Amino acid sequence: MTATFLRRLYFTVVALFLAAPLIVVAGVSVNARQELTFPPKGFSLAWYGQIFADPEWRLALIHSVTLAVCSVAIAVAIALPLAWFLWRRIAPWANIFQVLGLAPFILPPVITALGFLTFWATVGLFGQFFTAIISHAIFFVTLPLVTLSLGFASIDRSLVEAAATMGADDRAVLKTVVLPLILPYLVSGYAFAFVLSLNEYIVAYMTIGFTTETLPIKIFNALRYGYTPTMASVSVFFVAVAALVFGSIARFGDIRRLLGAMSSEGN
Repeated sequence: MTATFLRRLYFTVVALFLAAPLIVVAGVSVNARQELTFPPKGFSLAWYGQIFADPEWRLALIHSVTLAVCSVAIAVAIALPLAWFLWRRIAPWANIFQVLGLAPFILPPVITALGFLTFWATVGLFGQFFTAIISHAIFFVTLPLVTLSLGFASIDRSLVEAAATMGADDRAVLKTVVLPLILPYLVSGYAFAFVLSLNEYIVAYMTIGFTTETLPIKIFNALRYGYTPTMASVSVFFVAVAALVFGSIARFGDIRRLLGAMSSEGN
C-alpha cells in the first residue's frame, strides 16, 4: 500500500513539474492586462483573438503554415522514393542515401542552419522565402524517411511477389499494394514534420532573417519592443496544434507501430 502511494505521488510530482511551464504560460495568456504576470490579473481571451485579428500576427501565422505545408510536402516527396529504393535494396551502396537522409536531423540544428546560411548567402538568395521552404524540407526529411522506412519494413514481401506473379509491374505494385499499406506511416511522418516545422526558429532565421516573419521569429521580434500576453497565447496555440495532431494519430492509428515498436505477435 505504501509502495503504491509513493509511486503515485512520485508520478504526480513529475507530471506537475513537467506541466508547470505550460500552466504558467496558459495563465499568462488569459491575463486581462497587457503584461506577463502570473497568476493572471483578471481573465480575457482577447489575446488569442489578436493572433488572427492583428495583421502582423496573422501574416506571421500564414507564413508559418505556408512554410510548414510546402516544406514538409517536399520532404515527403523526397523521402518516399528514397525509402522505396532502400526497401528494395536495388544497389549495394543504397545505405549511403539512408545516411544522407538522416544526417540533417542528426547534426546539431545550429550547425545545419549555419550550413544553409552559408550556402544561400553564397549564391545570393539569402532572405528569399523559398529558401526557407527548401531548407526546412532538407532539415525535416528525416522524419518521413524514418516513418516510411518503418512502413515498408512492415510489408509482407509475399504480397509484392504475388502481385508481380500476377503480372503487375513496379508502378502497379507501388500504387495498388505498397501505397495503401504505408499510407498511415506517410501521414504520420508528414504530421510529425509539420508540427516541428511550424515551431522551428533557427533554420528559418538563418535563411530568411527578419525579411519574412514566421510565428517563432515574430515572437522574438516582439520581445524587443515589450511583453504582451499574445506571445503566451501563440505558445499555447502551438501546444494545442501539436496535441491535436499527435492525439489524432494516436486515436486513429497504431501509434506504437508508427513509432517503431514491434507488436507482441511479431516478437
